[in-house]
Amino acid sequence: MGGPYQSFGRASPATRDALRAGEVVTLLKAGRAAPASLLAYGNGRSYGDTCQNREGRLIDMRERNRIHSFDTRTGLLKAEAGTMLAEIIDLAAPQGWFPAVVPGTRFVTLGGAIANDVHGKNHHRRGTFGCHVEALTLLRSDGTQHECRADRDGDLFRATIGGMGLTGLILDATIRLMKVGSADVEERVTPFSSLDEYFDLAEEADAGNEYAVAWIDQLAGGLKAGRGLLMTANHACGGQFRPAGKGRLSIPVQPPLNVLNGLSIRIFNQLYRSAKGRKSGPHRTHYASYFFPLDGIRDWNRLYGPGGLFQHQSVVPEAAARLAVPALLAAAREAGQASFLTVLKRFGAVPSPGLFSFPRAGYTLTLDFPNRGKKTLQLLARLDEIAISAGGAVNPYKDARMSAAVFAASFPGWQALEHLRDPAFMSDFWRRTAMTLGSAGGLAAAAE
Repeated sequence: MGGPYQSFGRASPATRDALRAGEVVTLLKAGRAAPASLLAYGNGRSYGDTCQNREGRLIDMRERNRIHSFDTRTGLLKAEAGTMLAEIIDLAAPQGWFPAVVPGTRFVTLGGAIANDVHGKNHHRRGTFGCHVEALTLLRSDGTQHECRADRDGDLFRATIGGMGLTGLILDATIRLMKVGSADVEERVTPFSSLDEYFDLAEEADAGNEYAVAWIDQLAGGLKAGRGLLMTANHACGGQFRPAGKGRLSIPVQPPLNVLNGLSIRIFNQLYRSAKGRKSGPHRTHYASYFFPLDGIRDWNRLYGPGGLFQHQSVVPEAAARLAVPALLAAAREAGQASFLTVLKRFGAVPSPGLFSFPRAGYTLTLDFPNRGKKTLQLLARLDEIAISAGGAVNPYKDARMSAAVFAASFPGWQALEHLRDPAFMSDFWRRTAMTLGSAGGLAAAAE
């Protein structure tokens, strides 16, 4: 099928071709897949190399995009793994239902959302996407097909949620949607002048709202350091469904250099803070503007130039956040690196059913940087060090370069997933991290 098959960060080499999902299903049912030869590819919205398998082949899942059923009484929806969340919203929202958890883009596949156990702006109430998966169909390379639920093939069910596509091929899934009065939300924007002020607001904001997220002016230093906007929201009552559309703007060609430099980001931050900050009272907002603001600009990742971007997302425990989050922001400023979109959220304590899930109680900070080679890699390693030293973790499906030691510190139970990994499935990320740790030398290096 046509390529290239890139990660969204575009800092990792792309795969030029992929197998069709149908031919791989036939291959797996016959038990003819070679070891470490396969990896499902959804819509390429993972930022790093968890969606790449350069030593094997990718499986393009987008042809498997049928919605099998939707029960408007219970909110149960069954669809093939290549179905986009956008398609699910288009079907369900006019009937008063919405996915209980959505990530920052609606252009992810159902299988990808499960494999990465994605989170949204309401983790404090609804947990991760995996919390709302009722069942999934998994095809393994020994030819067996498993109808997995928490109480049936439970080990495979738990390993597949957040398992980054390594337990086999997800064919379809049944998820439970959330009843809402409208797809639109009532949003309130609260400016804050420092991180301490944000932390004082965050718990109360979570308690009183379905959704909460903060934007940080990452470039602001001195007395303005840590200023930003807290954006809370709840689904509106009696609203009307208006389709999101496909985005009126696009970046049709790749600029020859990074457009998002320190000056342009500083100007953007000033304009954004001014425009959003003027909305002091509650106001109704289209769901796409609140949940998926960047979906309105197609191929916006091209603005980072031909080198692509690195996104760094970490989570630190609540007790460490007031020291660790300022340290992360300060490290980026001191390195002279500007993050175009800097997002801070509070994770709750709702446990994921997955064996392997990034969100955990605490605060999560997301930064993205243009790829400037060694200088950027050194900064990212420093950010890793701050997060891990604070007892936190780094997000694998946003990553393209974390060390095996950082991975092991973030996910000390990684062996449980390796035990249930389908031998025919592998990713560049897993090969770079877990398979390195699996060697005697790798284990010793991680322990030092």
